Amino acid sequence: MTDAASTNKLDGTTDGATQDAGEAVMGLDMLLVDGARGPLRRMIPPAKTVLRLGGALARRRDAVAQRSKDLAGDLGRVLAGSSDIEPSPKDRRYADPAWTGNPLMRRAMQAHIAAARAAVGLVDDADLDWKDDERIRFTLTNLVDALAPSNTPLNPLLWKAFIDTGGRNAVSGARRLVNDLATKPRVPSMVEPDAFTVGEDLAVTPGAVVLRTPVFELIQYRPTTETVRQVPLVMVPPTINKYYITDLAPGRSIVEHYVAAGQQVFMISWRNPDERHADWGMDTYGQAVLDAMDAAERITGSDRVALQGFCSGGIILAMVLAHLAATGAQERVTASSYAVTVLDWGKAGTLGALMDEEGIKAATEKSRKKGYLDGASLAEVFAWLRPNDLVWNYWVNNYLQGNPPPAFDILYWNSDTTRMSAGLHRDFIDVAFGNKLTRPGAATMLGSPVDLSKVEIDAYVTAGIADHICPWQSCYRTTQLLGGASRFVLSTSGHIASLVNPPSNPKASFQVAPETPAEPERWLELAEKQKGSWWPDYVSWLAERTGDEVPAPTSLGSDELPPLAEAPGTYVFDK
Repeated sequence: MTDAASTNKLDGTTDGATQDAGEAVMGLDMLLVDGARGPLRRMIPPAKTVLRLGGALARRRDAVAQRSKDLAGDLGRVLAGSSDIEPSPKDRRYADPAWTGNPLMRRAMQAHIAAARAAVGLVDDADLDWKDDERIRFTLTNLVDALAPSNTPLNPLLWKAFIDTGGRNAVSGARRLVNDLATKPRVPSMVEPDAFTVGEDLAVTPGAVVLRTPVFELIQYRPTTETVRQVPLVMVPPTINKYYITDLAPGRSIVEHYVAAGQQVFMISWRNPDERHADWGMDTYGQAVLDAMDAAERITGSDRVALQGFCSGGIILAMVLAHLAATGAQERVTASSYAVTVLDWGKAGTLGALMDEEGIKAATEKSRKKGYLDGASLAEVFAWLRPNDLVWNYWVNNYLQGNPPPAFDILYWNSDTTRMSAGLHRDFIDVAFGNKLTRPGAATMLGSPVDLSKVEIDAYVTAGIADHICPWQSCYRTTQLLGGASRFVLSTSGHIASLVNPPSNPKASFQVAPETPAEPERWLELAEKQKGSWWPDYVSWLAERTGDEVPAPTSLGSDELPPLAEAPGTYVFDK
């Protein structure tokens, strides 16, 4: 049992008793495996685990009888209207006053909470080994969330919408349900497909494509200051989604902020691979980073670059730096940055319990046969990482109320999915499940053994305190793997919102500490909270490592590498 589950198991809430078990540690590696195998298994625990649960409860008949008696008592009081069961104040599903004022709705809510509490108690009583325990809790949270009365026609929001629209919400909701079920990802739409237009609303920072290869386009952004830092910054975005998470709407664009601070910025825009590119593996993407570095150096005249990697892009970046260190060329890089990136997959938690060799083989074989991992499948699995927020919330809004989902740039980007080549999918899983980046020489990049301790380049490491994909403690361990000095910054929010946290956000804050001790908990004790976004802090840190100010170039590209197209380029539109 996880510590979180044991802490919350008796708090009387459906999203407290079980939610933590389902969201405990859901790393990139598990996302890639489930992306190939599908999210259905979240609802179905392994048969052997179910049998062991049944056997354990059979041996504890007294405990089962007591749980049954307690549940019967709770349900009796619920039916009699004398129950004091209440949802958590943080549970937004039951925020409408009708859940407490309407006798039928109140009883349905209380019965659901009582049943969830009893189910968690039975798992506690079974006292399974940690793997089976995690597997059962992982399934339980999804079943409990799915069966919540807020997802049914009992929801008062449905009836209010029915009255307000004269029943039109039922028609529009049914239409939306049919449309969502017809195409992947088969989850409620989080944003309308025409809510934004790339190149008009998003990814509008001026620039040009200055290099195009079969693997990527390289975008150089147009300076907006009279002087720029001599050493360019090359950004390595995730390989799972499109690059413009770093260039959302104006005022929320990381790239825009960097350019306004006087940095010369180059961005890799990955091609959306298909079955023709099945063999593209880690080395293919590592060579792409080197090609981007070469182009940035030739265009700017600098013999060095700074690098910033995001999520899976940060993994590739770290391995490329290890290759440069092994070949005596790491002086080409003046600074490195890892945003929501995990390099150490130890302390696997839920992940270690749910993954096995058979499942991993099945996942890689499925993508091998197809030639790629489908981005829509990844989006579907991603939604089920936080079902209350990313599935059932939109179920109520879209289908019961019949409303369009609100326009939100991050969710639009998240729905603009890409594929992952079978080779890269295989290599990521191999590195992650073997935890190979923690062992010198266990992994290779372009023929060089990867030893991160030999990477002596200063690093800026960022994480989100509520990140369910790359937990901040796992991101923190990057500071212990690298050989250079590290600055660790803990931002607010989760995986993406911790990145898209502009200075204009009045709630923005981050934590920093003067040193990076071995344990993340010790770092947290030393950390001090800073008001505002981490973006200016990073720009100041980067400016110290990107040379003197020089006159800004008046044109983009060079005679050797002339502009090929205006930003955002062509690969970003690949479907």
